[in-house]
Formats: sequence, C-alpha cells, structure tokens
Amino acid sequence: MTRHLTLAALTAAAAAAAALLSGAARPALLGVGIAAATAFASLAAYRLTGRSAARPVQKALLVFAAMFLVRIVLVALGLVAVLRRGDSAFAYAAGFFVPYFVFAAIEGGYVHALGRETGRTA
Repeated sequence: MTRHLTLAALTAAAAAAAALLSGAARPALLGVGIAAATAFASLAAYRLTGRSAARPVQKALLVFAAMFLVRIVLVALGLVAVLRRGDSAFAYAAGFFVPYFVFAAIEGGYVHALGRETGRTA
C-alpha cells in the first residue's frame, strides 16, 4: 500500500505543478484536486476493505464502483462551478482526466495485488 500511496502523491504533485504552469491554473487545479482527493479516498477505502479475509477483491471492486459514482457527481459539480465562473472547461477537464487515468492505473494495480496475496496455495 505504501508504494501505491507514494505513486499517487507523486502523481498529484506533478499534476498540480503542471496545472500551475498552465495558462488557466484555477480550473485545472480544481480538476486535479477532485481527481487527487477521490484517488486518496479510494486508496484509503481499499486499505480498510482489503484487510478482511473474506473476498477482498470483490470488496475492492465495490469500492472502485462506488468511488466511480462519487467521481461522476464531483466532476459534474466542478464543471458547473467552472462554467459559472466563466473559466475554461477544457482546462478543468484536462486537469481532472489526465491524472485520473494515472490514478486509475494505480488503483487497478492495488486491486490486482490484492488478488495475488489472498487465498491458499496448492
């Protein structure tokens, strides 16, 4: 888990730095913030549910689905906020989706590692 959290923190820092260097930093930072917050929340939820001996992969997939729904709502709310302020929707979308795909890969790697750690060997 420590490796996954480290990768997520490095991804969040790199995405925030890229957002600050972009021309439209405010909407890009909002997108990065939503992506990073939901990624860390899902990694924390994976850690809580992955410790159980009964079906840790299925519980992790449930967390994955629930956090995906939370992300949909937060992305929509963020887009409404960006458009109301008159900021760039493209910068917001790029700020969210670029790190999101990296975070999704990190989360997928964690779920994959759960599947290899559980159960008895033959």
